Amino acid sequence: MSQSVADPAAGMPIGPLVPAHAARRPERRVMEGRFVRLEPLDPERQGTSLWRQTHGPDKDALWRYLFEAPFADEGAFRAHLRRKAASDDPLFFAIVEQSSAQALGYATLMRIDPAHRCIEVGNILYGPGLQRTPGGTEAQFLLMRYVFDDLGYRRYEWKCNALNAPSRRAAVRLGFTFEGIFRQHMIVRGRSRDTAWYAILDGEWPKVKQALERWLAPENFDATGRQKQSLETIRTTLQA
Repeated sequence: MSQSVADPAAGMPIGPLVPAHAARRPERRVMEGRFVRLEPLDPERQGTSLWRQTHGPDKDALWRYLFEAPFADEGAFRAHLRRKAASDDPLFFAIVEQSSAQALGYATLMRIDPAHRCIEVGNILYGPGLQRTPGGTEAQFLLMRYVFDDLGYRRYEWKCNALNAPSRRAAVRLGFTFEGIFRQHMIVRGRSRDTAWYAILDGEWPKVKQALERWLAPENFDATGRQKQSLETIRTTLQA
């Protein structure tokens, strides 16, 4: 955590000096993992798989806290994906399962602020094939590693509806720190939304990275693919 220092001219506290260079903007690229890879969103190649993953029997629950509602048909959904794929901020990545080559969800890097080296992960939509899987965790790790190690950001944010308990649990599990609630922050689909804010700072990233790498390591999974140690247990052990 950065410490304030005294301004010698006024005797008032002031933030520490930091290098003033800008971070690099994220680009459309492929990020390879063991369970999944991230690819630039491509509605023509990935649209059918994403439609099947996100518009099944549980679609209302899946889209409950998102800005959009489920779509009436695959054509409307593909048109929506085309608009997303053309965007630079948010910048959309499909999450593709390595074993099946099927897109199971997507996520974005957004609110990109290279001058202040601050960036957010958002628009996260995981289909049933990605939820509570190693691939779902690995997808978030690949984005974190890209943001901190390759692009040089100093702050990585996660924001969600304060009522979205699964998203809030996921943020804490991944290593984000809760920073507070922005009350009546948005109106989403006609409803008031309080927003919970979380972040990882560059100084915290090495320990977050180490825990995620240990959890994702092949030796942490048995022959059936079940984890041997939880991410929370690994993080607690490292802190001790």
